[in-house]
Amino acid sequence: MKKLVIALGGNALQAEGKPATAEAQLEVVEETAAYIADIIDKGYQVVVAHGNGPQVGRIVLQNEYAAPVSPAMPFDVCGAMSQGYIGYHIQQGLTKVLRRRGSKKEVVTVVTQVLVDQNDPKFKAPSKPIGPFYTEEEAKAIAAEKGYTMKEDAGRGWRRVVASPMPVAIEELDAVKCLVDNGFIAVTVGGGGIPVIRNEKGELVGTAAVIDKDLASERLAEDLDADALVILTAVEKVSINYKKPDQKDLDTLSVAEAKEYIAAGHFAPGSMLPKIEAAVKFVESKPGRRAIITSLDKAAGALDGTAGTTLC
Repeated sequence: MKKLVIALGGNALQAEGKPATAEAQLEVVEETAAYIADIIDKGYQVVVAHGNGPQVGRIVLQNEYAAPVSPAMPFDVCGAMSQGYIGYHIQQGLTKVLRRRGSKKEVVTVVTQVLVDQNDPKFKAPSKPIGPFYTEEEAKAIAAEKGYTMKEDAGRGWRRVVASPMPVAIEELDAVKCLVDNGFIAVTVGGGGIPVIRNEKGELVGTAAVIDKDLASERLAEDLDADALVILTAVEKVSINYKKPDQKDLDTLSVAEAKEYIAAGHFAPGSMLPKIEAAVKFVESKPGRRAIITSLDKAAGALDGTAGTTLC
């Protein structure tokens, strides 16, 4: 049985134009679960990872606004909160779909810590978008008031950005392997995992950052010796000259071509760039591995080579 790590993008958890309520998210997750079940029905062993950008941003806002009546939780705790409730929704949604299809597979969420290097230079250059979108005027006002770093996000609006260090190791990897080896569908490294560092005593300590979920999913896929990394996003295929008159969608992409396009600046930081970087890293890690970047609704077809962009 071939093993896949599926990295769900934000559109798989929250639909554009719908309210950011728990009920609305669960409704979207149930729709997402049907596509994941289609892949499971093809005979693949699936491990699920997911983003948390909008959700963790809102949790941070809730904590800040409630600070006068309840102490605000630090950023790493907010990340853990997002892992827990998103994982819970995925467990509910995917279990419902599987039961309707006659499957007894169990879905389990692992609240996962991911080790980062406290000297990672990315701590000094915030780049990971979190929270809701704002107009440029709103973003500048928020930056002036709160001291946040605000940046334009791939033509979609302005968002707060935070440090996004590289994942070094998945602390709960052995537990995830145990679940996978025993037939469970594991939901792990949610939101890239809770970023932790080791203090002078060798103990794990949370740190204020958000690890990119695609790069954390790549680390997971390598460590689990997965056959493929499937990165799901809002578009069916990777493009060069994106949103320009000469936009070109790519069916396949070699590692060499991907590196050339990265160097030429074709992929937006915080958006498509980390997906390409994760895909390249995974394909280079071992001969025969492939990475697929596509939209949720095309995922099953992409595994058959009829949709999406495949790196191999």
